[in-house]
Amino acid sequence: MANVFKIFPLAAIIAAASGCATAPIMGDPAVEVTASAETRPVGTANEDAADDPAIWRNADNPAASLIVATDKKAGLYVYGLDGQVRHFLPGGLLNNVDLAELADGTVLVGASERTDPANAKVALFTLDTGRGELRRVGTIDVGPGEGYGFCMGPGRGGADVMLYSPVKDGSLHGQALRWNGGEPAVETVFRHKLASQPEGCVVDPRDGTLYVGEEMAGIWRFRTDGTPGELVATVDNAMLVADVEGLAIAPEGESGGLLVASSQGDNAYAVFRLPGMEPVGRFRIAAGTIGTAEETDGIELKLGDFGPEFPAGLFIAQDGMNEPAAQNFKLVRWDSVLEALGER
Repeated sequence: MANVFKIFPLAAIIAAASGCATAPIMGDPAVEVTASAETRPVGTANEDAADDPAIWRNADNPAASLIVATDKKAGLYVYGLDGQVRHFLPGGLLNNVDLAELADGTVLVGASERTDPANAKVALFTLDTGRGELRRVGTIDVGPGEGYGFCMGPGRGGADVMLYSPVKDGSLHGQALRWNGGEPAVETVFRHKLASQPEGCVVDPRDGTLYVGEEMAGIWRFRTDGTPGELVATVDNAMLVADVEGLAIAPEGESGGLLVASSQGDNAYAVFRLPGMEPVGRFRIAAGTIGTAEETDGIELKLGDFGPEFPAGLFIAQDGMNEPAAQNFKLVRWDSVLEALGER
């Protein structure tokens, strides 16, 4: 999460007063891209409010695809690719969001629910893709601790979808959900504990591999074969500058592709090559017709045709500094990122 209010040790205050303030950490150089569009600001002004986006791609009419995104103080937005609000559903303190299209055509949306700081929950919704509207289905109990991150992945063991919930105390919970025609039932099938606070996560849709960002440590990978998790990219102040925030994936072939992470500490996005997690490069969203993006929490990436404005994929980043307006989300052509990184 973006740290809006910070408490500094007395020594740091004295150092700053004497002209010895520590300079911000900057990672390796980053290439620049510009946004092609942006969403309307969220409704909560003057606060750290916008957080995380998810993309539903309309295969029949790609330009009519939809974005679901959180105002973590108020609820969920549905935006069109033009950035205009299609729907807002009040929903309380919802942090990270993801969605999945089930076998029966239902577009299921889940979001980490933080209303009860002692007990993590997932709020479930369905997305009416024709009307661009959300409907609340119910709430799933996750476990003790404050809900924080959330992502979804392909079902296994007969389940329709997997729900993954990184909890603020470091706990990771994986739940197998059976939709049952709108009467969801869940079973916890995965638990792990990291040493410190995680948030962002993403699932490789090909094999169910889970990637989790531990904000001050790096990126963890958990395979579905039961082997221990492994720290596959560390906060090194080169590729990754803490906090490690949102994660997104661009799969290619059987095991290749790219993983993207929000390097929030220096307003950049780090790109790694799968499956080995070799560093590819870093990029930033610079000022153009649309403004910059800084202090990014959630990100999302979806490949494919999204119409003439986004013909080869769509990357979305939360913008934590969108003054004088409230926070919002920036939309970037994925092919422009690949070109800037020398990947085209």
